[in-house]
Amino acid sequence: MEDQGAFWQGTPSLLHADFPNLVHFLELVAAAVDVMAILVMLVGALRFLAGFVRAETKAEEASRARIINGERIQLGRYILAGLMIFIVSDIIHTALSLDLGDLIFLGLLVAIRFAVSHLLGQEVRAIKENPEL
Repeated sequence: MEDQGAFWQGTPSLLHADFPNLVHFLELVAAAVDVMAILVMLVGALRFLAGFVRAETKAEEASRARIINGERIQLGRYILAGLMIFIVSDIIHTALSLDLGDLIFLGLLVAIRFAVSHLLGQEVRAIKENPEL
């Protein structure tokens, strides 16, 4: 009898056996989605840094916190968008593997990303309510 590994490790799906080119293409799509998510967050980080430097060098002391908080809100939006795009990639990876372990990992990733999104959303709301902090 052949060892099939742990119970959470599934066997390769029909996609892997019958459509290896499709699986390879979908893996490339998932990698491209990962790159897009990273680019979204990098754009947000660069915009935040530019706004931060602009506020620190040109803004008066009284308006500096308001400007920087506005930049923080925008950065939070970019981070949330990037996290949502990463979830798309995780779903593609999980659909291709069909392993219980990968499904559990996806669930944990989504839970962590949801928690981060929730906390970022709370921070953005707090900044919007009092931009002078």
